[in-house]
Amino acid sequence: MDQNGTVVGPLYLFELASSQARYLELRQSTIATNVANANTPGFKARDVEPFNKVLDGMPVRLATTSPTHMQLSATETDTRATSKKDSWDVVHSGNSVSLEQEMIKGNDVNRDYSMNSAVVRSFHRMLLSSVKT
Repeated sequence: MDQNGTVVGPLYLFELASSQARYLELRQSTIATNVANANTPGFKARDVEPFNKVLDGMPVRLATTSPTHMQLSATETDTRATSKKDSWDVVHSGNSVSLEQEMIKGNDVNRDYSMNSAVVRSFHRMLLSSVKT
């Protein structure tokens, strides 16, 4: 409940963070497989769909707990990003793994995991402080 006694809906941040952590685990495993097969003839590099593609099907609706809150249409809250093309170079052995690209993707996973952990930690502290007061 908020200060006015209004029931506030459930918090999905922890569920979203958990889903992203599972996605990052899968992506890191895929990157590791690509690196392990960098010298395997005919091996095709793999990657998983971006996490935001999962969220694209679910537009975020802003919660209104007061009638004085502004209402935004679905087009104003649409957060879809443009898709980018991966440019895998295939060498004459048929292998399409680029170690440089895999290292960059691994760094992206590390950065995303660190940000995910920091957001969850901050949200957890915020919940604990609201319970204490």
